[in-house]
Amino acid sequence: MREAGDAADETDEAPVPLIDERVEVDVHERSTVYRGAVWDVVRESFHLPEAGGSLTRDVLAHTGAVAVAAVDDEDRILLIRQYRHPIRMRDWEIPAGLRDVDGEHPARAAARELGEEADVRAEDWRTLADMYTTPGGSTEIIRIYLARGIEELPDAQRTRREGEESGIIVRWTPLAEAVESVLAGRIANATACLAILHAARARARGWTDLRPIDAPWPGVRD
Repeated sequence: MREAGDAADETDEAPVPLIDERVEVDVHERSTVYRGAVWDVVRESFHLPEAGGSLTRDVLAHTGAVAVAAVDDEDRILLIRQYRHPIRMRDWEIPAGLRDVDGEHPARAAARELGEEADVRAEDWRTLADMYTTPGGSTEIIRIYLARGIEELPDAQRTRREGEESGIIVRWTPLAEAVESVLAGRIANATACLAILHAARARARGWTDLRPIDAPWPGVRD
């Protein structure tokens, strides 16, 4: 017998599948309450059957982003350190950037960011992981690509970095060391943590069973 407060999302006869479910809800009111330089805040009112009526939520309407777990022939992952003002930290990350160029394929955006932030390019690309960064308040989805077959860019093709990016430090780190840093709490950037753990798992499986570069996107943006 289920006690009050117990989860009611499964039945003994039909367990709920472990896969995120796309839901089409009736959004009956939508307005922009803040328009920013990079993303907006949108207020939406919608009907949700299990709530028994209408709900209103403020949502950060994010363009989405891409990130790159670049791994070389020595099984080292490329990490970058740069200053992030909201957290007042120089944190360890992987190359990443917004999907803010109209019509640009996300994999091409990832390759561009890899070159701009780390001065390298890659021959072999796969889809490694997808992440909803803050599903309770933001539409942001980050796709993490695995990039292998690494080579340095010629000087003429390198980007002059500005702002926070002018202080970027690039470090090739053995996957085992990177995993240990994640587990010990020395690296806390969510995208980097997910990329490192996925890359280590993919390496242990011999780089097999990886999704193709053009795998469908999850969530509200295809």
